[in-house]
Amino acid sequence: MNGPEILIDFAPDLALFVPHDRRGRTTTAVTDGASSLGHVVESLGVPLTEVGALVVDGHEVSVGHVPAAGQRVEVRCVPRPQRVRPDEQPPEEPLRFLLDVHLGTLARRLRLLGVDTAYESTDIGDPALAARSAAERRVLLSRDRGLLRRRELWAGAYVYSDRPEDQLSDVLERFAPPLRPWTRCTACNGTLRAATKEDVAERLEGGTRGTYDVFAECGDCARVYWRGAHHERLQSIVRQAVAASEGTVALPPG
Repeated sequence: MNGPEILIDFAPDLALFVPHDRRGRTTTAVTDGASSLGHVVESLGVPLTEVGALVVDGHEVSVGHVPAAGQRVEVRCVPRPQRVRPDEQPPEEPLRFLLDVHLGTLARRLRLLGVDTAYESTDIGDPALAARSAAERRVLLSRDRGLLRRRELWAGAYVYSDRPEDQLSDVLERFAPPLRPWTRCTACNGTLRAATKEDVAERLEGGTRGTYDVFAECGDCARVYWRGAHHERLQSIVRQAVAASEGTVALPPG
């Protein structure tokens, strides 16, 4: 680029995407006079999935705005809770998510909370992930900045932490999905249903048959669930998530 110069101020929370020598200060960017502001922002390292309002000389503009020489740009973060694609997502329809191969623990925890979460346990490649996001209208969660820049995505979001507990808190705060704990299979995302001991007896070990009486099974993969040794730890995850997501908890029917 060798055209007009513009001035850009990034919100502090976007600093991690910006090169170290540009952090914490106004950035001077040289444009080509034809590229959109969205393209300029991404060329500086910030995925548009993380950008909220773009304000030019005090006025909000679209990502397609072509900046002129001397304009000052403020790049803000997405608002929280974030309303994703309101033109395509009816308010009453809960968001659905798609996670890449590196976010397996987060996927299981979202499913534990009853959030519709698809997950690829193998690396199927960026084009396939982006295509699935578009085909199924799922928000792609990833720590891969390049993946989040793919134009095919229906919607996406960067996962800021590498700690599963912080990842979960961030996703719940950002998107505020309704929670329906204990209603989804953590293995395949299928819907759980109540089952009698007789229904699942052939799939249980002898000790389990003799110790537990309350069961659920997945309608898709037939995995059986009961309140075993890990229940208290899982219950703690659910309790904390529900407490932090007041007003977005949908109790299962019955």
